[in-house]
Amino acid sequence: MNFNELVKSLQEFIGVSRKNSIEKVTKALSETYNISGDVLLDFGDDASAIDIGNGQVVLLAADGIWGQLMSVNPYWAGYCSVLVNVNDIAAMGGRPIAMVNTLSINDDEIYDGVLQGIVDGCRKFNVPMVGGHLHPDAEFNSLDVAIAGIAKKDSLITSAGANVGDKVIVAIDTDGRQHPQFVLNWDTTYEKDAKLVQDQISVMQEIAEAHLPTAGKDISNPGTLGTLEMLLEASGVGAFVELERIPRNPDVSWEEWLMAYPGAAFVMTAKEENCQEIIDRLSPYSFEVAVVGDVIEDKMLVLKSGDEEAVLFDQRKNPVLVLGN
Repeated sequence: MNFNELVKSLQEFIGVSRKNSIEKVTKALSETYNISGDVLLDFGDDASAIDIGNGQVVLLAADGIWGQLMSVNPYWAGYCSVLVNVNDIAAMGGRPIAMVNTLSINDDEIYDGVLQGIVDGCRKFNVPMVGGHLHPDAEFNSLDVAIAGIAKKDSLITSAGANVGDKVIVAIDTDGRQHPQFVLNWDTTYEKDAKLVQDQISVMQEIAEAHLPTAGKDISNPGTLGTLEMLLEASGVGAFVELERIPRNPDVSWEEWLMAYPGAAFVMTAKEENCQEIIDRLSPYSFEVAVVGDVIEDKMLVLKSGDEEAVLFDQRKNPVLVLGN
C-alpha cells in the first residue's frame, strides 16, 4: 500500500467515521452538563471529572462492547470491557476504583463466556466489578461497563491542553500479538504479568502528578492518528507527524497498526523539555515511546512519510469528533 492509499484508508476507517454520530447525543444533553456546578470536564475527554473538594476529582467513564465481538468471542468481550475502561481512567492520570455493568443476554453460552472474561479482566487489572444491571431475557446480547476513578484536581491529563509548539508523543506497548480473530486488536496485556499491566496504569498517574504532559488520550477505536486528531480538535490546534517515527511492531502493516486498538497505548503532547522524562518514566514498563511530531497552529493533522505528505484530517472539513456544543 502506497502513502496516498494509506491516507485514504485511514480517513475512511470505520473506527473514525463512527465517532460522527456522537454529535446528536452531546447536543441534546448539553444543557445538563453542569447542573451541579461541580463538573470540570464533560464530553470530549476519556473520562468526565467532577470536583469533590480537597483537591480531588471523581472520574467517570463508560464503554460499550461491539456486538460482533460479543458473538464471536464472548470471553474476550468481557475481558476487553475491563481493559478499555481502565485505560480511560489511566489516560486522565487517575487511579481506577471500581466498575459496574449492564449485561443483556439471550444465550447462556455467551453469558458464561462474558462473565469469565470480566472476572479475569478484574483480576488482571486489580479493579473490582461491584454491581450493575442484568437483562436475563433480552432479545440480543450486549455489554456496557462504566468505571469510577479518582485523581488530583491539579494534575489531570485532559484532551484540551495541547499548545502550539508542544511535541507529539506516542507511547505503545509493541510487545504483543494481533488477536487471532480480530486483527485490529493488538493484545499486550493478556499474556503479561498482572503487576506489569497494573504498573502501566499507575505510571500514567505518576507522570500526571509530575505535570509532564500537556494533553493525552488512550489510543482507542479510531486508531493512533484518529485518537490524536480527537485530542487536537479538543485543544483547537493541529499537528505535523512523521509516520516512520511512530513506534510499531514490524510484523504488522502500517495500515493495520494505525487502525489497531492496542492493549496499552497513549498519545500525548508535552513541552520539549519534558519529553525525555516522559520517555524515561514509561520505557521501563514495556512501552516504546517516541516524539513523532509537533503541535501547530493550523487546525489539521498533516502526515509525512519521506518526501510525501498529506492532510489526514482538517477540522473544517473532516473532523473526527463533532461534539455539538
